[in-house]
Amino acid sequence: MRTVGLSLGLALLCLLRAEAEGLGAAGLDKSKIAGKWHIIALASDSESYLQKKDELKMAMATITVLGEGNLKVSFAIPTPEGCKKSQAIYRHTGIPGEYYSSERGNKTAQVVDTDGKTYAIIFASRVKDGKTLHMLRLYSRTREASPRIRALFKKLAREKSFTAEMIKMLPSQEECRLDEA
Repeated sequence: MRTVGLSLGLALLCLLRAEAEGLGAAGLDKSKIAGKWHIIALASDSESYLQKKDELKMAMATITVLGEGNLKVSFAIPTPEGCKKSQAIYRHTGIPGEYYSSERGNKTAQVVDTDGKTYAIIFASRVKDGKTLHMLRLYSRTREASPRIRALFKKLAREKSFTAEMIKMLPSQEECRLDEA
């Protein structure tokens, strides 16, 4: 669960860098990247994810743009033990569309596809116990993504070598939310 939780928000971080470097869809801007996102689908090769994926529910993330292109990401992740909330600071790597955080492990993430307004698909890697784990995530401004976006996520997951068993569309939840401050 920690692997899923710690890497969920990293994906959003790539969106701001994509805007700054002109990657992704045209028209991205910081006002569209900042704010609340729902994490509505995952694909991962992490053993802990695969063991617990049927227990997972939709998580939330809020992005705040900081100076020098850095981001603060706040998470609300439902777990069987209750709602886990955390924050992390992510720094751009200098590579277009990529961010890095060394908090609780070495994590990188890169935007795979986004329209900058309604969805983002992010590919993340994390080194844990000497092993590199991979995760693809679908972020949405709403609790639902269109059938076209869900199909795109599944297609990109297969292209990244995730099997059908590694892909999970997360059910909605109300009990674990970020406070809007």
